[in-house]
Amino acid sequence: MDVTTDAGGPWLIVGLGNPGPEYAMNRHNVGFMVADLLAGRIGGRFKRAGKAQAQVVEGRVGPPGPASRRVVLAKPTSYMNLSGGPVNALREFYKVPLDRVVAVHDELDIDYGVLRLKLGGGDNGHNGLKSMTKAMGPDYHRVRFGIGRPPGRMQVADFVLKDFSSAERKELDYFVDRAADAVESLLTVGLERAQTAYNS
Repeated sequence: MDVTTDAGGPWLIVGLGNPGPEYAMNRHNVGFMVADLLAGRIGGRFKRAGKAQAQVVEGRVGPPGPASRRVVLAKPTSYMNLSGGPVNALREFYKVPLDRVVAVHDELDIDYGVLRLKLGGGDNGHNGLKSMTKAMGPDYHRVRFGIGRPPGRMQVADFVLKDFSSAERKELDYFVDRAADAVESLLTVGLERAQTAYNS
């Protein structure tokens, strides 16, 4: 499929995270942060998506004119490990091919703030990806936002469910903004050119 055309219908951009204010600034919720920023860019507000366990915003990203892309931004309102059901329900409702689904998520095996864009692959122990792959198969795009490994002997589950540190928060807005740029680039110029620009 030629990702630089808009003939195949909308893209479904899924920010992964856990619902509720107590999780809002967790490392595990960086996908929600990127989705919120993208919603702000298109001037939309998240609203409940019918019967699906998700909030959505519909709009267009990218430059005005034929280069812009129709998108459905989504944040599942299930918990992270149950993301697949709501995402697949949205995909079927909006008739989105699997290769027009983009998951934005935290990634332990990448240094903080580093981005990696890819199509398909494993879940690397990420419960949100595991649930999505179980529901739909693995062949969707991922925008992986590095959060680094836990320090010392801290358990992974404790690390991802903690807020970003004060030192990390100094750069967080910049990195979230860059991740949102990477999502837009993926949609407007395609995976290979977006990887060249953002896979640092």
